[in-house]
Amino acid sequence: MTHRTLYLGGAAAGAVVVSLALAPIGSAAPSHQPSHQPSHHPSHHHGHMVSARLNPLNNSGVTGHGVINVEGRRMHVRYDATKLAPGLPHAAHIHYGAQARHECPTVRDDSNGDFRLNVAEGLPAYGGIVKSLTTRGDTSPDSALAVDRFPTAPRGTVHYKRLITTTKAVARAVRRGEGVLVVHGVDYNHNGKYDFASAGASELDPSLPAEATDPAVCGVLR
Repeated sequence: MTHRTLYLGGAAAGAVVVSLALAPIGSAAPSHQPSHQPSHHPSHHHGHMVSARLNPLNNSGVTGHGVINVEGRRMHVRYDATKLAPGLPHAAHIHYGAQARHECPTVRDDSNGDFRLNVAEGLPAYGGIVKSLTTRGDTSPDSALAVDRFPTAPRGTVHYKRLITTTKAVARAVRRGEGVLVVHGVDYNHNGKYDFASAGASELDPSLPAEATDPAVCGVLR
């Protein structure tokens, strides 16, 4: 099990140590803006293109659009999302699972009846993490919570663009329309930081606020 320091945003939020065997945290220097490399729009390349309309989860109000152009094992990924929690890190991933429903979760997946969807409750719908959409460095599931390398949504908006490499199996799944794009992080009480006041602890680790990991927006890439 890997331990790293996770910055949650806001002076009062401080930092917590996250322990998550399923998705260890990567380490890198802080980064607050999406990577600008490569600068090519996915549509400038030949390959198989899939896209997704991003719809809000957990009453976040977040909306957006995602596009992936698959060329062999390379994926040109772009997504735009608005009305995210301003200035806070927003982890984003491509999810896939062979046994998953290949869709976004709904209120029917709220298995504990607390009127919000957490990460675990969404897994039967979208599957596990297969790619972490970091701004730089590693993009494997090992970087699932490398929050210092995810966009911080200046003014609540993220414009993400990056070329990543994946496995043949994941590339095939995305081409088949079975990949799901999910962006996480919901500031439920709108106090400018991820804390425990509104939703308590994350089901992933009791030292991590649920606000930092709950899904905010989701779209099936087809």
